[in-house]
Amino acid sequence: MDTRSYSAAERLERLPISGYHRVIFIIIALAFFFDSMDLAMMTFLLGSIKAEFGLSTAQAGLLASSSFFGMVVGASLSGMLADRFGRKPVFQWSIVLWGLASYLCSTAQTIETLTLFRVLLGIGMGMEFPIAQSMLSELIPAKRRGRYIALMDGFWPLGFVAAGVLSYFLLPVIGWRDIFLVLAVPAVFVLAIRFFIPESPRWLEQAGHHEAADTVLRRIEERVRTSLGHSHLPEPIRLPQVASQPGNFFSALRQIWSPLYRQRTMMIWSVWFFALLGFYGLTSWLSALLQQSGFAVTQSVYYTVLISLGGIPGFLMAAWLVERWGRKPVCVVTLLGGGVMAFLYGQSAVFGGNVSLLIASGLLMQFFLFGMWAVLYTYTPELYPTSARATGSGFASAIGRVGSLLGPLVTGLVFPITGQGGVFALGALCFALAALVVWVFGMETRGKTLEELAEPVSIG
Repeated sequence: MDTRSYSAAERLERLPISGYHRVIFIIIALAFFFDSMDLAMMTFLLGSIKAEFGLSTAQAGLLASSSFFGMVVGASLSGMLADRFGRKPVFQWSIVLWGLASYLCSTAQTIETLTLFRVLLGIGMGMEFPIAQSMLSELIPAKRRGRYIALMDGFWPLGFVAAGVLSYFLLPVIGWRDIFLVLAVPAVFVLAIRFFIPESPRWLEQAGHHEAADTVLRRIEERVRTSLGHSHLPEPIRLPQVASQPGNFFSALRQIWSPLYRQRTMMIWSVWFFALLGFYGLTSWLSALLQQSGFAVTQSVYYTVLISLGGIPGFLMAAWLVERWGRKPVCVVTLLGGGVMAFLYGQSAVFGGNVSLLIASGLLMQFFLFGMWAVLYTYTPELYPTSARATGSGFASAIGRVGSLLGPLVTGLVFPITGQGGVFALGALCFALAALVVWVFGMETRGKTLEELAEPVSIG
């Protein structure tokens, strides 16, 4: 069958899920896992770094926020670069940067140089996250898209837990500098395997590279056939055709603020900001706050890792529910559940004699909050067309990173005044505001192709 008369979306959407799709998923998810380990490690090392350099809580908050400052820059730039020059090259360069920066963190002898290297690390990670969303959403058919992206995000809590386990066993032995050195090693592996990821055919077609798109599509179709053991694939079905956009550097930025997408942009930016302000205001300080309450360093790391295990069933449940209930209701439920549990965790930390209550409320808090992450990463790239998807995802992530940047700083300033109860009550309020925004202004995207969610110009 000659499929060249069909669009990239029509050819991709008709493909059955195969082992080839799962290999692409595993490669992108592994990169996500190692990135999350690097970012989460500050949660477990902050107490030791704070003690070594004699930092105040405000100074420690500034250090914890430094990666998020870099992520604002990285996420803002990477989206526009990926929409202009392609997903794959930006994806690969992000790995080079965060691997190098992690190594440099291991060499830092002053708090100033460590802060600078954490900013560079943040730029690399900020570049990767929105591109990972965009690539996976453009390669996986609509019927399984939400589940796969949500599962990809599940590698975030796995990375968080792995960071805690690594620090629990290695921190007393080799110190925080050598832990950063260990974290630089996976960058070499991930960079190598990323060469197996194809460029997005949707992007190639949108950019006018029709022959390159056809070549990539034929390769994907052949690998799907081989994986399934089929000689024939289903015939493509006609989908809405989306208007091409001019290809200059800022066209995608103008597009996400056009009348069609303006409300989507304002909604998702607000959700990312409030959700990440609350999340990182709390999680960046989990271990340090436990130490402040009288727990030893290794004990506080152990409890933080234990609490983080709640995120694993959380993202698995979210990955199932986004295709059953839809993105909007799952997003609201996870945000509200996370807010309630954050408040209860703060109260149990204040009355810290009851360790069982502390762990139980912490497990449930992470269950809901990592479920929230899974929905956010699924929902965001679905709101924009191919010509602006990476830019839309990148700027939403960047606005969220502003919240990430402010969160640990606000916690460091608020904690001496209100104590842990006030810190977690503030986090709960942030989650409640984010849930309200989604409930009032959010749209449902479940089961629709990316082209159906964009602005249609004709239907073949």
